[in-house]
Amino acid sequence: MASSLDFVHYICQQIDGAGMISYRKMFGEYAIYCDGKVIGLICDNQFFVKKTTAGELIFPNCQEASPYTNAKPHLVIDSIDNKELMTTLIRVTCDELPNPRPRKKK
Repeated sequence: MASSLDFVHYICQQIDGAGMISYRKMFGEYAIYCDGKVIGLICDNQFFVKKTTAGELIFPNCQEASPYTNAKPHLVIDSIDNKELMTTLIRVTCDELPNPRPRKKK
């Protein structure tokens, strides 16, 4: 089941205080970006955030799962209605992730 665009917009509204939030449709699901970094995925209307040390400190007992087959485990975020907590999680996750590699010019 593909994710609904309404759910994607809701997640983006919940985390918009963390930085410049955007999304991109990929393979029928969505990648979520913060300041140009992929911080998570939305698959089957579930929000998966990349695992980081800081993120695990904020959600120490968070369930982990792979958003798709053969993917690394991500944090499965169920507390999507807590805007303050979500914003903090995304900000610390983004800060810990490396900058994306520059694309080669054709």
